[in-house]
Amino acid sequence: MSDTTTDRLMADLKRVVADAESLLSRGADVADEGAHDLRARLQSRLQEAQDKLSDLQDISLARARAAGKAADQYVHDNPWSSIGAAAAVGLLVGVLLGRR
Repeated sequence: MSDTTTDRLMADLKRVVADAESLLSRGADVADEGAHDLRARLQSRLQEAQDKLSDLQDISLARARAAGKAADQYVHDNPWSSIGAAAAVGLLVGVLLGRR
């Protein structure tokens, strides 16, 4: 899963969790037994969603750190090729922006 997809998914899940929590707090005054059971199920599913969101966030953070460490190690092991690649990318971006 790409980083932008993961970020979008996490933002959507956070929004759903916040909306569900708001809905639960508003419906706390309902005394009906069916509503009470529904609220309990919703709270358990909400907790599961929060746990999964937290796990997803931890995994994404660990992957980003690993990618950063790998890039840092590569640059330390190959400084001149890294400088050459950065110069080539800079030249390409300059050419593309110069065409506009």
